Amino acid sequence: MKRIAVMTSGGDAPGMNATVRAVVRSGIDKGMEVLGVIKGYAGLIENNFTELSLRSVSDIIHRGGTILRTARCPEFKTEKGQKTAIKNLAAAGIEGIVVIGGDGSFMGAKVLSERGVPTIGIPGTIDNDIAYTDFTLGFDTACNTILDAINKIRDTMSSHERISIVEVMGRNCGDLALWSGIGGGAEIIIVPEAPLSDAQIVKKLTQFKKSGKYSGIIVMAEGAGHADELMERLTKRTGFHIRSTVLGHIQRGGSPSMQDRYLGTSFGAYAVDLLYRGIGNRIIGIKNNKIFDTDITEGLKQVKKFNKKLYKLAETVAK
Repeated sequence: MKRIAVMTSGGDAPGMNATVRAVVRSGIDKGMEVLGVIKGYAGLIENNFTELSLRSVSDIIHRGGTILRTARCPEFKTEKGQKTAIKNLAAAGIEGIVVIGGDGSFMGAKVLSERGVPTIGIPGTIDNDIAYTDFTLGFDTACNTILDAINKIRDTMSSHERISIVEVMGRNCGDLALWSGIGGGAEIIIVPEAPLSDAQIVKKLTQFKKSGKYSGIIVMAEGAGHADELMERLTKRTGFHIRSTVLGHIQRGGSPSMQDRYLGTSFGAYAVDLLYRGIGNRIIGIKNNKIFDTDITEGLKQVKKFNKKLYKLAETVAK
């Protein structure tokens, strides 16, 4: 291939810029021209391409978000939108494309592959909710952002002998809550895969108080409930001093961690190598600390399994 493109789609994730940088520089190293698609699938339909050079991706490896920007694009789900995108790719001479995003972005990548455009998907989502890979791009940074918030909240909770409910992202997958909760020494972790009733939470809080704990942290994934509502219910039932914090979009931003810079760089270079060899219809991941690729259709069929062993460990060390 002589000309390829790279795009970011769906929610932004720290490490996306590191990936774009790796795609551009690896592609140029192999004698390719690399174009950036502005605003994801919307950019494909709007014919919004920009040529990327070695210098245009300087000074971005440390930046969060995505320099290519991203947007939702319902139009790409239509026959007309897909045909327009394919037409624009052909007119621009683009022979292959790297799509960085979550499962929704991968569904779009699958469509491009089925329509004859060699496509490589790179998992970029802070939720870590893609089944075939151990970790997604941005997850580690988001966990560290949450951990930093928990550390600060714990200081004030200890000072006032209060309990804080920290609500983090994760509608269908509780990995952010689970991993950051373990790292932050949370007393209780509430995730959609292992919901807790109010009675169970009250029992745990009562046991902690009897053991001598007068402050604590509850980490709750947004898919398991709302921190403000839980705070009101628990306060009425226990009389404890309880506060709530919803972290929101702070979890998406920030300079990517070493892990996410490494993943982005490795994923990007790997994707370019596949396209250089004429291989498409693949998605890249990491399993047992090894970068690999798999068929996009097969990868999307896999179902995310909740790490029950890790959740049990969290309960054990919280006592």
